[in-house]
Amino acid sequence: MQHLITTHDFSNDEIEELFEDARLFQDLQSNSILKNKLIVTLFFENSTRTRSSFEIAAKRLGANVVNLEVQTSSTKKGETVEDTVANLNAMKPDAIIVRHKDCGLPASLIEYVSCPIINAGDGMNAHPTQALLDLFTIIEHFNGNIQGKKLALVGDIKTSRVAASNLKLLPRFGIEPILVAPKHFMPECDNKKATFLNEVIDEIDIVMSLRTQLERHEKQYYNSLEEYGIDYCITKQSLGDRNILLLHPGPVNRNIDISDNMLLDSRCKVLQQVTNGVAVRMAILKKLILK
Repeated sequence: MQHLITTHDFSNDEIEELFEDARLFQDLQSNSILKNKLIVTLFFENSTRTRSSFEIAAKRLGANVVNLEVQTSSTKKGETVEDTVANLNAMKPDAIIVRHKDCGLPASLIEYVSCPIINAGDGMNAHPTQALLDLFTIIEHFNGNIQGKKLALVGDIKTSRVAASNLKLLPRFGIEPILVAPKHFMPECDNKKATFLNEVIDEIDIVMSLRTQLERHEKQYYNSLEEYGIDYCITKQSLGDRNILLLHPGPVNRNIDISDNMLLDSRCKVLQQVTNGVAVRMAILKKLILK
């Protein structure tokens, strides 16, 4: 039995095989590969894209999905997450998808289950399925020619689990991340760093804008998000006429992360990421449940 807690749980060969399946699923048409399988989603943090993407992926594969409403679950009566998951496991699901604010929580649940655990995001630690769909989007955009490509991660990198997962995954496939952020959003690491995008704009192939994670900040760094956006919003002026792929894991703060007109630009593939997210998660569910 295999779990997906971080991107390290899949080898490069496994990821390439996963993407072969994702290409078959890109039309998002329904099939019955997981007919009679039962998948439980357990989200202790708010989610729109990830939760709905997993649910749609599961249903497109013919599986049944149970969304546990945390606000009305026994965790509100004092039951531990571990006991909740152990009880769910006793009902014989075929996979459990977990999101939680605590770093490491999904990994700690493995000993309580006899089915795959899929990490849908844990604190600032990891968001493996997002990193995988980001990589898939990049590979598809460049027709597989990604060796030596450079990607600028722009914004609140320090608290972003998306950034954390991408910083580990992308270099495995020959992509160099460059960090672009003010010092209070910059993590300690060995990657190339810049304060502003214009410092590296002529050497990059991809920009990944990140949302400012206000809910994870211990203090206020800007008077408003608009103030932050003056320096870090990705606009047509930022990219000029350069052939640069623009990504964002969502949700996008319009005119703070990316401008309205840039979201409509053909170089922006934010909605393609969403479509690819369903296809990649279909491939992940198939891999883990049918293995």
